[in-house]
Amino acid sequence: MTRDLGIAVVEITNIETYDTTLRDGEQGLGITLSLEDKLRIVECLDHFGIDIIEGGYPTSNPKDIEFFKRVAQLPLTHARIAAFGSTCHKGSLARNDAGLQALIESGAPVITLVGKAHASQVQHALRTSLEENLRMITDSISFCVQEGREVIFDAEHFFDGYDADPEYALEVVRAAQEAGASRVCLCETNGGQLPASVSAVTTAVHKAFPDLMLGIHCHNDSGCAVANTLDAVGAGARQVQGTINGYGERAGNADLLNVIANLQLKMGYNCVPDLSQLSDVAHFVAESCNVTLPAQTPYTGKAAFAHKGGLHASAQARLEGAYEHVDPALVGNTSSWVVSELSGRASLVRKAESFGLSIEHDEALCQRILDDIKQREAEGYAYEVADGSLYLLMLRHLGKLKSHFTLESFRVIVDDREDTGSWAKDATSEATIKIRVGDVRTVATGEGTGPVEALDTALRMAIGESYPQVAAMELVDFKVRILDENVGTGAVTRVIITTSDGEGNWGTVGVSENIIEASWNALVDSIEYGLHRIGV
Repeated sequence: MTRDLGIAVVEITNIETYDTTLRDGEQGLGITLSLEDKLRIVECLDHFGIDIIEGGYPTSNPKDIEFFKRVAQLPLTHARIAAFGSTCHKGSLARNDAGLQALIESGAPVITLVGKAHASQVQHALRTSLEENLRMITDSISFCVQEGREVIFDAEHFFDGYDADPEYALEVVRAAQEAGASRVCLCETNGGQLPASVSAVTTAVHKAFPDLMLGIHCHNDSGCAVANTLDAVGAGARQVQGTINGYGERAGNADLLNVIANLQLKMGYNCVPDLSQLSDVAHFVAESCNVTLPAQTPYTGKAAFAHKGGLHASAQARLEGAYEHVDPALVGNTSSWVVSELSGRASLVRKAESFGLSIEHDEALCQRILDDIKQREAEGYAYEVADGSLYLLMLRHLGKLKSHFTLESFRVIVDDREDTGSWAKDATSEATIKIRVGDVRTVATGEGTGPVEALDTALRMAIGESYPQVAAMELVDFKVRILDENVGTGAVTRVIITTSDGEGNWGTVGVSENIIEASWNALVDSIEYGLHRIGV
């Protein structure tokens, strides 16, 4: 593909994107993803245009085993799923290795195998010979290729290994290529290399294997993961591995979104079809991980294009882009002079269209909705993973919101009869709610292991006769975020609920100083949206 710049025709090179958020990213401190989180992230990244999404180890835990079953049912339009694992054990054959069998049985079309490329690591960590390590790599890749899988080989500790023994590091690459690996990824595993070194080593490997597609996988222990990745591409790598927002163990991985933005906007490469989704992806994954995206995150953070008082704000107001390195709209962000919502009018209109709503020609309505979102976000709401609540908010402004039921009151009781201290797990909850559906008043009591489950049960009992469709709706995920922990137990709490009806998932949000009230608000939105969704 080429682009005519009016001066000369410049060849544009495609860079393959490989995301490992669901495996390497989840190894980061404080990052935990449910099965539903992982599936929703896959759908998000597929829509964004990521080429390969690594799902994790098919044998590491029941969640990842179930993930590969469920992900195979998703109607992905672009991405391919990769299963990750190690080469066979020393002294054993690949065809007899349980881990490799599990990779094949996962059904993933791509298998990523990791093996040592550092001679000292082979001898002291694996406690085997250099020759046996090469055999393990060759046998494992050959086995997976013979089983009809595309194989990517991650050469672990490659750069440190090259520094210590370049001949052996290159032997590892050669063994992987000859065994049938379609790509060999050079891993900067310890994260301590600097860009000049990564560039020099990648150049040497590319020169030695000019027909082999090289990948780059960097960790951020020295703060250089993104820079190292960019320099590796400049030296010949054509696959970039990373995680969304740089999540990962220790200091994290290369932030794949930063890498993509720099490659596409600054270096002339092609990575994804629509870079304007960048900020939405960053915030969606952050909320799915139940963490806050730092405001200063390049490209996607709320402060990335924010201008405060003084010289900068004055100049920016007079000359658009005076203190901005790119147009923020290119990455789905906005310029601002105060901390506010990320989305502007264009984003709001596109979001409304995705809901089947038309607001484009009513500027006053758009502004009212944006102002409402801004006010609610200041109170703690977040709509990145709460499409259900956002849809209901838009309907309210359009005057089209139908309330299927009205709460008169609810009461929740938590009963813990046996005191076993901090190990207690025997508490139960009971919720009684008084609901009106039209002119019909219903009182229902539900029980559950926790107050939200009890409220959910009671609500379904109260409205189930009027709306039997709620039986198909299931609460599949529940997240709580304390927004201002410095005020202790009086802090504002944000609750995100994910609900499924078997046909799709949706998120809703509730905010309150009372965690039960926040949960109830999110729960009500989840049911209301589910009923609106099916046209009830």
